[in-house]
Amino acid sequence: MAMLNKGSDRKPANVKSITSGDLTWVDIVEPNKEDIAYLTEHYDFNPMDLDDSISQRQLSKIEEYPQYIFVIFHLPVYDKEKRVSNVQQWSAFLGEGFIVTLRPGVLVTINEVFRECELNEKVRSAYFSQGASFILYSLLDTATDYYFTVLDKILALMDNIEDNVFDEIVEEPKELSILRRDIITQRRVMFPARATIVELEGKLKRFSKTDLSVQFSDLNDHMNKICETLDECRELIEVFKDADYLLSGYRSNRVIRWLAVFVAIGLPFMIVSGLYSMRVALPGDVDTGSTGTFLILLAIIVVLVGALLYFFRRKRII
Repeated sequence: MAMLNKGSDRKPANVKSITSGDLTWVDIVEPNKEDIAYLTEHYDFNPMDLDDSISQRQLSKIEEYPQYIFVIFHLPVYDKEKRVSNVQQWSAFLGEGFIVTLRPGVLVTINEVFRECELNEKVRSAYFSQGASFILYSLLDTATDYYFTVLDKILALMDNIEDNVFDEIVEEPKELSILRRDIITQRRVMFPARATIVELEGKLKRFSKTDLSVQFSDLNDHMNKICETLDECRELIEVFKDADYLLSGYRSNRVIRWLAVFVAIGLPFMIVSGLYSMRVALPGDVDTGSTGTFLILLAIIVVLVGALLYFFRRKRII
């Protein structure tokens, strides 16, 4: 067993524990060096694992030892201000008679399970009577169920993006880029988590008092559904990105065509006016008092109006 019981009973403020029967759950929120020193004093954990538990640049992984298992997971937490998910890491040590979780305070799903076990004796008995593996499974299952609300939010945003991309009035490239970045972040978290859960199932059997095959099968189904949905979202967002690029290019080209039409129509007038502005005697000059000037201007107006009518009737040109 990994517990040494060689240190004092004084706990740092971040360390909370629940004991029921022969199982103890130690939960540490926002772990720091003092908390790691407490674990070093009371448990025979690998120092490298303890360092990894407070480092925020670790990949999801499982380290198996004769006396315990060390696991690192990641969960996405949505930031409403930046409108993108941040990756939050949490870890767990579990062995015969104990489970230690280290987590940031923003992971409310783990806190809900811990508080429920702390306040409700029936719930605590139901969780603790099945061993440390069942508690870890329950944390993963609760986090997965909570993630479906995040997935629903992403799907709702996808629907809004789809409507706006094909709306000529709405400009959507920024919102499209934000959602695309968030989907990439979600995939970067959930795909490794799925692989870790699959690997973890077989390793937890030695610390479980019940068969968790059915529970993990259901959990794996949920994770597969999440990953498949994220894959579909990634494919759709790429389609929306291409569609938005093509439509914005089409709208820009249409404006350029209109400008080209007006320039082409106004060009004769500019040429004629430029000629008559020079100190050169030309037919229809204003100085001569001839009516030719009026006829020339009238001809320009007729050509201008005729060209406009022609282009308006030939809408496909514009």
